[in-house]
Amino acid sequence: MGNKSYFVKKIISGGQTGADRAGLDVAMELRLEHGGWVPKGRRAEDRMVPSRYQMRETFTHEYWERTQLNVMDSDGTVIFSRGPLKGGSKLTKDFCIKHKKPCIHIDFDETETLEAKRLFRQWILENSISVLNVAGPRASEDNNIYQLVKKFLLDALL
Repeated sequence: MGNKSYFVKKIISGGQTGADRAGLDVAMELRLEHGGWVPKGRRAEDRMVPSRYQMRETFTHEYWERTQLNVMDSDGTVIFSRGPLKGGSKLTKDFCIKHKKPCIHIDFDETETLEAKRLFRQWILENSISVLNVAGPRASEDNNIYQLVKKFLLDALL
């Protein structure tokens, strides 16, 4: 694969169901490095982040801690949604602003997919994104987000 995936060499996330896991699965499929921070005990809405993901545990069970560490440890963050940002996704954007890290929000309800992919690729190149943090809703908040994010990232990174 090499530089077919632009600058992206590693994908990280918080390991949660939904958008986070889609990012990690894409990394594994494209043979990129993957990782990121997860809450202590590998806490996730489906009990535990599966061991196939090479993640680091934070010192607490708090989701906000891993969210902030993943923003800080990446070159930039892509946040996916269908509609306005809320909850952990909004917090992720707030941490990007606080730490002056590049951030792009892909709202599947607002932007046509081809245009979103073009904007995303341009953002990766302009910000020299090597370590990409993937964020967005968990599966219980949007049961289609995993498939949408996985397809988007596979198409956009190849």
